Amino acid sequence: MEIESLSEAKREAFLSLLDDTNPAVRRALLAHFTALGATAAPFLQSVARGSNRVLARHAAWFLDELQFSDPIAEFRGFIRSLNYELETGALLLARTVTPRLDAGTCCTALDQIAARCRELIVEPSSAREKCRVLNRVLFHEWGFHGNVEHYTDPKNSFLDQVLARRTGIPLSLSVVYLLVAGRIGLTLEPVGLPGHFIVGCFSDDLPFFIDPFDRGVFRDAEEIFDLLRSNNITPKASDLAPTPVREVLCRNCRNLVNHYTAAGEPERAKLFSRFVDEFEATYEKHASS
Repeated sequence: MEIESLSEAKREAFLSLLDDTNPAVRRALLAHFTALGATAAPFLQSVARGSNRVLARHAAWFLDELQFSDPIAEFRGFIRSLNYELETGALLLARTVTPRLDAGTCCTALDQIAARCRELIVEPSSAREKCRVLNRVLFHEWGFHGNVEHYTDPKNSFLDQVLARRTGIPLSLSVVYLLVAGRIGLTLEPVGLPGHFIVGCFSDDLPFFIDPFDRGVFRDAEEIFDLLRSNNITPKASDLAPTPVREVLCRNCRNLVNHYTAAGEPERAKLFSRFVDEFEATYEKHASS
């Protein structure tokens, strides 16, 4: 039986079981996919690239167990899909270097941080008050901080490593901040400044910004402009606009090109340079269509 010939009901049955963590169900599904052989791969790969991050994580687990996964091809497929979801993209990007990455461990860590935030939030709370709680949990209780001493270490750019080591660079710490915020119902946006990366809140009357690399310090627009001027950058209002997820992930890849080059790993640098090219070519093709 080939996956392509499955009825809609059968597909739905597979999807309903994919995130079941019962060991017996897991073994049964694994045995079934094993019996199907490589014909199971297209179904699982399509789910792994889908927008449902929970099912995507479990599909990736089955692909990994069945040794069907090609993390580099999967990330390229994600880039071409134009279906850019931050958590899925960050995990797929990390798997290009750590193929056996346990996405479940990463998601559980983010869930735990969010659960602690929910314990401390007293409703009704403003967005700023919720960010203060998030700052307390992330930077004081969990100890996340900017890796000033080893800024160009490529590990600073991978979600799994940032969660495990609790240190990173502005972009990766902003990603962690955004993923936790999303779990507690707090709408924040990535903001890619020239030479720096922060998080923006645009739901209040006056936007405010959070700098996760500086332990969550709050800044207003003028303070951000002052920061840019201090780095000899002439600020523009557009600098404060939300950055699309596509560009967040592409910028992550650009950082890795630079950091792997600095680390003397030219092959890895070339890999992430190709990802940058893929993002740009896909965007140009979509924009011109």
